[in-house]
Amino acid sequence: MYNQIVKMKILIIEDDKLLADMLKMNLQQNNYEVIIAEDGEDGLEKTHKENPDLIILDLMLPKLNGYMLCSILKKDKRYCQIPIILLSARNKEEVLNMKKKVKADAYVPKPSEFKTLLKKIEQLLKQEEE
Repeated sequence: MYNQIVKMKILIIEDDKLLADMLKMNLQQNNYEVIIAEDGEDGLEKTHKENPDLIILDLMLPKLNGYMLCSILKKDKRYCQIPIILLSARNKEEVLNMKKKVKADAYVPKPSEFKTLLKKIEQLLKQEEE
């Protein structure tokens, strides 16, 4: 028998396919399992199906915007414990105000260096373990 390392599962909900693919590649290189959803409704479905350990959520999404999706997930006792990082190019003050309202766990501006996002992911997942 061998010990299988269980990878933490991250759901990226991002309609910019190039950015989503780049994030996926970088996260996989850091030993995460990654799932991508391209709109808010798909993100909600994949959250229910996959039960990720963390969600990276764009705000400006088709079908269901990131604020609404975050609010829905944080009000659901089955998913409220999943850390959600808002990833957005919108005005920082506006995002920080909405972050409080929808109970998101963190905010990372777009564009940011990948290591900034990775550090935030590691912080949030470490809190989950404690």
